[in-house]
Amino acid sequence: MAFHSIPAASITPSAVKAWELSESGLTVFHGHPQTPRLFHYFLPRLIAQGKQVLCLDGANRFDPLLIARFARRAGKESSVFNQKIRVARAFTCFQLTELLVRVPRLLQSFPAQVVAVTALPDVYFDEDVREREAAASFQQALEALKMVARLRVPVAVFSDASSFRTPRQTFFHQLVKSADQVWRFAEQESGKLTLLEEKAFPSRRALPGCIKK
Repeated sequence: MAFHSIPAASITPSAVKAWELSESGLTVFHGHPQTPRLFHYFLPRLIAQGKQVLCLDGANRFDPLLIARFARRAGKESSVFNQKIRVARAFTCFQLTELLVRVPRLLQSFPAQVVAVTALPDVYFDEDVREREAAASFQQALEALKMVARLRVPVAVFSDASSFRTPRQTFFHQLVKSADQVWRFAEQESGKLTLLEEKAFPSRRALPGCIKK
């Protein structure tokens, strides 16, 4: 599947302001092939708030050049942004599960206030991995996510699962069921991507947000 990046210049200030991660619980973003990359656009606001972000990148989409561009826009050195972000990449479902299990230890050395995860459960759809083994690894990952939630560190998952046609979609349904909040990226006729809130905290109203392709 071809991947086309979204230029940082297409993000409007109002859209970035609206795209705000929850202060607690597990939030899932999905609905568009570019979702694993779109997590970048939440980072400037988090960093401006002085927060540190731990990124577990199962999609291998972390883009240092995009981070540097955000830093320049904020009038800061890229090193300022980089100090606030730690990235651990996973290239298999087993590696991503292991990273999630290790989050409590990772937070001891890098006390992040937010954990971002990409390609969950997408990476578990790999047909080179037997379904039973993938399912067991995913269940372990899901339990690890719940453990992080008990540490009161908000987790944001950015998934492209809806682009796949596989019986393993049940993994995504389990993730959504476990989530406190779910957002879907929807493409408008104007070429913008809009965030639609599919599952909300009872006390929180939906917030508008859009991004031009």
